[in-house]
Amino acid sequence: MTAPFNVLLTCAGRRNYLVDWFQAALAGAGEVLVADASEHAPSMIEARGKGSLLPPVSEPGYFDRLLGLCRERDARMLVSLNDFELPGLAREAARFRDAGVTPVVSDPETVDLCFDKWRTFERLRALGVPVPETRLGLAAAREALRAGLLRFPLVVKPRWGTASVGVELVADEADLEAAYAWTARKIGSLGVGRVGGAGPDEKIVVQQALQGQEYGLDIVNDLAGEHRTVIVKRKLSMRAGETDRAVVEPHAGLSALAATVARALRPRGLMDADAFVTPSGPVILELNPRFGGGYPFSHAAGADVPAALLAWARGLEARPEWLTARAGTISAKCDRLVTAEAASNGKIR
Repeated sequence: MTAPFNVLLTCAGRRNYLVDWFQAALAGAGEVLVADASEHAPSMIEARGKGSLLPPVSEPGYFDRLLGLCRERDARMLVSLNDFELPGLAREAARFRDAGVTPVVSDPETVDLCFDKWRTFERLRALGVPVPETRLGLAAAREALRAGLLRFPLVVKPRWGTASVGVELVADEADLEAAYAWTARKIGSLGVGRVGGAGPDEKIVVQQALQGQEYGLDIVNDLAGEHRTVIVKRKLSMRAGETDRAVVEPHAGLSALAATVARALRPRGLMDADAFVTPSGPVILELNPRFGGGYPFSHAAGADVPAALLAWARGLEARPEWLTARAGTISAKCDRLVTAEAASNGKIR
C-alpha cells in the first residue's frame, strides 16, 4: 500500500483557497494539513481537525517544532506562506529534506535578495533587467534629486518589508521628509523586515514612482530551479496592497524579463513579481519567492501550480495544462465567513 503524501501549509492564515486547491490536486493520495500561530486563523478553523498550532516564527526553537510536526503528521511536502518564515526555512531546508520532507523554498541567497529591495535593485540592474531608479537612504535620494536622476513623485518604503507596510507616495520635498520619518517609525514600532545591524540610513529606500499599467507575474520554476513558465496578469484594482481584480493577459516583454530573472536567481516553486509597463517599456518592481496574492487569478484561469509542485516533489512531470492560464479570464476576490464553535474554555472545537 502506498504511503499517503501529506502536505503541510504553514502560516496559512487567510489562504483557505490553497488548502482546497492542494487537496484537489492530491486527489485522495494524502491530506492537506494546516499550521498557524493563531487558532482563530480562517484556514485553521476550516481545517476541521487537521490544523496544528505553532508558536510565532520568531520564537527560539520554532523550526525544531515545525520539523517535529512534519514527522508527527507524516508530512511529505512543506509549503510556507509567510515572508518572515521563509529566510529561516531556507537555512533549515536540509534538515527537512534529510527527514523525508520536501520544503518548497528557494536557496537562502535568493530568499534574502528578494526581501531586500536595495539588493533586488542592484541585482536586477546587473542582469540588464529594467528596474525603477532607487536610492538607499534620504541623503542619497536628495543627491539623486539634485542630479536629476530622481524626480517627484517618489515612493518611500522599508528596505525589508511586507504587505505594503510603511510604503508612502510623495509629491515634493516636504512630503519626502515627512514620509521618511513616518516609515522609519513604522519600521521601529512593527519590527518590519530583517534589518539586522543596518544603520538608520540603510533601512529605507526611495524609489522612482512608475507611471503606466501595473501587472502581476507568476514565475514558475520546478523544484530543481529550472524555469518552466510565466503567467502574466494585468491588475484591474488593488486592496490593502494586494491585487483585488485582474485579467490574464500575455505580454512578451514582461515574460522575457521574468524568464531572465528566473534563470539567474533559480527560485524553487512559485515566485510572485510586481511589474509595470511604462511609456519606456516593461519594468520589474519587486520579487516575492512564494505564493503571492495574485496567484488565485492564474488558478481561476486554469493553471494548477499546486498540482505541478506535487508532481515534481514525487519525481513526476507536470502536465502542460497545469502551467497554462486562459488569456482573457477576468477574476475578482471576495471575502467569505468561516465559523467554528468555542468550547467552554474558549478554545475552538
